[in-house]
Amino acid sequence: MPERILTKNHDVPHLDDIDVYIEHGGYRAWPQVLREMTPEDVIDAVSRSGLRGRGGAYFPTGRKWSLTVKDGGPNYLCCNADEGEPGTFKDRQLMERNPHELLEGCCIAAYANGAEWTYIYIRGEFFQAAAQLEKAIAQAYDRGYLGDGVLDTDRRMHVVLHRGAGAYICGEETALLSSLDGKRGYPRVKPPFPGQRGIVERPSVVNNVETLCNVPHIITHGPEWFAGIGARRATGTKIFSVSGHVNKPANYEMPLGTPLREIIFDCAGGIRDGKAVKAVLPGGSSTQFLTPELLDTPTTPEAMLAAGSMLGSGGVIVMDEDTCIVNAARILAKFYMNESCGQCTPCREGCRWLYRILDRIEAGQGDPGDPDLILSICDGIATKSLCLLGDSITYPLVSSIQHFRDEYDRHIREQRCVPKTNGR
Repeated sequence: MPERILTKNHDVPHLDDIDVYIEHGGYRAWPQVLREMTPEDVIDAVSRSGLRGRGGAYFPTGRKWSLTVKDGGPNYLCCNADEGEPGTFKDRQLMERNPHELLEGCCIAAYANGAEWTYIYIRGEFFQAAAQLEKAIAQAYDRGYLGDGVLDTDRRMHVVLHRGAGAYICGEETALLSSLDGKRGYPRVKPPFPGQRGIVERPSVVNNVETLCNVPHIITHGPEWFAGIGARRATGTKIFSVSGHVNKPANYEMPLGTPLREIIFDCAGGIRDGKAVKAVLPGGSSTQFLTPELLDTPTTPEAMLAAGSMLGSGGVIVMDEDTCIVNAARILAKFYMNESCGQCTPCREGCRWLYRILDRIEAGQGDPGDPDLILSICDGIATKSLCLLGDSITYPLVSSIQHFRDEYDRHIREQRCVPKTNGR
């Protein structure tokens, strides 16, 4: 298996302790940045590394930082640790096993963006991860890596852990910022973007946990080293959360560009009981279904898009030949119906309609026109909602009908589940 970056030391006992973290190469980059690099130097290094955001959008991190308004007033860094995408559990592992790696990345990113305060917005259900971070923050303050006069310099660096209340919508960066400001977690209209107006109306950078964890390694080993890993336009590694009908569900860190087939069969041990793959959601619940003939697709954003899906958060959900795709779609629709914030009509009403139709089909009361009705409703939601939650439910549902229309039709005609069909 290729050399890991972020999870390399995850088997080291007590890695969450600051002394063990330092013993294994931690807190080298942060002092180096403070003493040898300007904020512009850091942004340049991250840009040359080719690091792209690991939250799902894959926007170039260095470019995001360079676009942040720096007008002499206070800026803020927000770490998005509200990992709520079904099928994704990588950030939780990073925070539980190696919280200091995240703190060091936060310090460097905040410094590069002129911020003295970092807010880590963590999912409310992550009790262990929150406890680990609280302990790590206290240790970092005690050793002088955080606080006023960091490492005997004139720099200030503070980190605040803010626990959310479990709302999926707060994983969307502007809803997260609204929640952090003490308001209801509603997405905001963009523009202005967070880099222009974020926390308390000040310019703010929002980065994912996995993204920030890469930053210390880029500084320590150099941007050219990082750029030499992975694919040409997708550098570095990616942590893939593999779940579903596989023998070894877990997180696997692999170079970007690794084919899905290798992740599913070589890393995760293939399909349980020797069954065949029927469908895969390659990037969490809010991506399009891929069918078995596309398993050799490289895991880069561009290749996944060309294959008709998205890399997303890297949550690889595998479904075997016995899976009822209609029921899988119904479960997804129920999740998004429950998690819609209700602020905009297309998402609020559309998600409810979609779930009711799919629930009716699954109960044996479907109508032959229901698949087309689902497609019509999805068309009324996609690109018309205030944020991407509305689009998120349309991706798996539309693709499920595109790839498995025969299964929908048989389900309606026979008024029962008919999973043992490839649907085509």
